Amino acid sequence: MTEHNTKLTSAEIACTWTGYMNDSMSKCILGYFLKHIEDKEIKSIVQIAYDLSAVHVEKLRALFQREEIPLPIGFTNEHDVNKDTGRLYTDTFILTYVNHMAKVGMLAFSGFLSMSARKDIRLYFKEGLQEASNLYDESSDIALSKGLFVRAPYIAYPIQPDTVDSKSYLSGFSFFSKERPLNAIEISHLYMNIQTNIIGSKLALSFAQTSQREKIQKWMLRGAEISEKHVQIFGKALLDNHIQPPVPHDIAISDLTTPVFSDRLAMFLNWGGRKQAIAYQTVRQKTSVSAQVKNGKPHISVHTRVEGDIGDMEVPVDITNPKVITKIEQSVRKEIKKELKTAVERAQKNKTDILGFGEVVHRTRPNQFKKFKTEWNDVYFPKLDVDITVEAYVRRAGLRNKSFLSGLKENQK
Repeated sequence: MTEHNTKLTSAEIACTWTGYMNDSMSKCILGYFLKHIEDKEIKSIVQIAYDLSAVHVEKLRALFQREEIPLPIGFTNEHDVNKDTGRLYTDTFILTYVNHMAKVGMLAFSGFLSMSARKDIRLYFKEGLQEASNLYDESSDIALSKGLFVRAPYIAYPIQPDTVDSKSYLSGFSFFSKERPLNAIEISHLYMNIQTNIIGSKLALSFAQTSQREKIQKWMLRGAEISEKHVQIFGKALLDNHIQPPVPHDIAISDLTTPVFSDRLAMFLNWGGRKQAIAYQTVRQKTSVSAQVKNGKPHISVHTRVEGDIGDMEVPVDITNPKVITKIEQSVRKEIKKELKTAVERAQKNKTDILGFGEVVHRTRPNQFKKFKTEWNDVYFPKLDVDITVEAYVRRAGLRNKSFLSGLKENQK
């Protein structure tokens, strides 16, 4: 990354921070895989994945140092993984995990890229996107050559194009409705969710059986239970439409009980324990920062406007209901405001204006800024009043109108 005078935006800080945490975690997990894997061909792709994460960590560490941003408390070999334990995962699981995380990487890097403005940051995420794409391609080739790639279900080619001519097509819970069969997009979502939850359940079980803390064990077992239930629900949706659910090959775990990963790493990676979740994917974001001087003291106003789509859902709600959409938007606003407030408080605590508020005051109130300049970081910035307002909107709710769980509960009434 090249030198830049322009400060990182809040979105760029969030994206690089998240990237650092993810890659430091991946180094620990992939390093453990390399220690115990047997298949040479699979080991080669794991090595590629490990090398990518290692380079990313170093690049981001250098970026934070240049920007004078405190280094995130990432994961390390010394504190978060014990490579000298026995074997916990099969080679098949390891290949499946790397392939899946490559898909996650493509989604993450594309999202990070869309929220970045500075050219060096965009270049970094653009390269990461290409690397994740190559990793997915190469790991898929290995899986296909070994007969381990789980394809999405096949359906008959359409004979002619068709259009939706009635609102009833999207009424009710269409995935379990007897009014029409599943369409190709719905089938693909079911397939992806089944694959994700199978991997999630195995990870949760592996963390449960190797943790020494009862609370962690219960949390992970609950996560595994939820993932397994989702696999059954999504599989039934396909079977009810005479479509065979995807069946993965052996991605079992061993009976090892010796701790491998720290509980902190396990909790960071595992999202299976979240009983209810709606994925909100940001597609457009605009942030404006203004400055005023009140009673001789600087004052900052931050206004962020975000538009996004609803992605994967694991909560029984009807997103065709405007009241539900309003609640989702309120939750997104609250979460974004919380993250921005935390970022400001951390910067003020460290007396480092990484958010560039001083530049805003200098640009809009140059004469008044002269008296703040010499003591900005030590006196004025730490006590700066910052008002944060957030607008968040659901741009479109996709093709799904109700969640899987909601429909199942309705059918069971």
